[in-house]
Amino acid sequence: MTHIPLAKTDLKVHPLCLGGNVFGWSADEEQSMAVLNAYTEYNGNFIDTADVYSEWKEGNTGHDSERILGNWMKQRGNRSEIVIATKVAKLSTRPGLSAANITEAVDDSLRALQSDYIDIYYAHEDDKTVPLRETLETFDALIKSGKVRYIAASNYTGERLAEALEISKSEGFAQYIALQNWYNLLHREEFEEDAAPVVVTEGISGIPFFGLARGFLSGKYRPGATVESVRAGGVADYQNERGFKVVAKLEEISNAHGTSISSVALGWLAAQPGVTTPIASARTVEQLKEFVNFTALSSDEINELSDLTK
Repeated sequence: MTHIPLAKTDLKVHPLCLGGNVFGWSADEEQSMAVLNAYTEYNGNFIDTADVYSEWKEGNTGHDSERILGNWMKQRGNRSEIVIATKVAKLSTRPGLSAANITEAVDDSLRALQSDYIDIYYAHEDDKTVPLRETLETFDALIKSGKVRYIAASNYTGERLAEALEISKSEGFAQYIALQNWYNLLHREEFEEDAAPVVVTEGISGIPFFGLARGFLSGKYRPGATVESVRAGGVADYQNERGFKVVAKLEEISNAHGTSISSVALGWLAAQPGVTTPIASARTVEQLKEFVNFTALSSDEINELSDLTK
């Protein structure tokens, strides 16, 4: 796939952003590096991580994904070729978006990544205990210092995103260039009705997470089937008549294209208003190959899928 531009930046990225949440969790360092190597073979260059990945695994302390990425980039000598997005606010030892916390957290992430800059630094969630102005002023200072190139928001409502953008404009601060919220074929209303209008109006990039509904839209979950996965518990809400009907339609379309179910699910997502590049994670090279070059769908196919999940 040809690299595409991210609005309001000079970055050009692969149309599929590789999620790093599995690195150091369900994929160990060796597995993670195999996936990363395979991704670059497909011209991939856009990787999403966070300081909190994967603190939730027993024995981990956070920055686990970042450290694997740092080791990989050092081995490959490819830091300048890779667009790295990481996040601050949700790590238990570095919570929130205060000036003091962001200033410490960014240095922690830079050390883990073995890099002197971060391409895109996200506010991982909205922190209403801290004035937006304080957060944005701190991010702006990081850009001026050279530690960060661009900033973005994750898990913000449309209202709070619009407010943050307005403060940046009025104060002359750097502005959020992207929004990373939960959005997929089975989880639509929250993004489409609330945040997407702001994303489209402001001309920033939508970079949705859970693009494959925690793996449900890969098609491996079927009625009565048992799936051995650390993420299996997260798909319970999708395992119903509606969810299986959507998978059946995805399978029908994927058969017509000679591709995978996950490739079609991401093709639908990438075609939605406001979406620039969806995020998907792969624990193995085989999983990556199923969707890294996701399928371009016809308008009729897009509408058929949309009608099933209105």
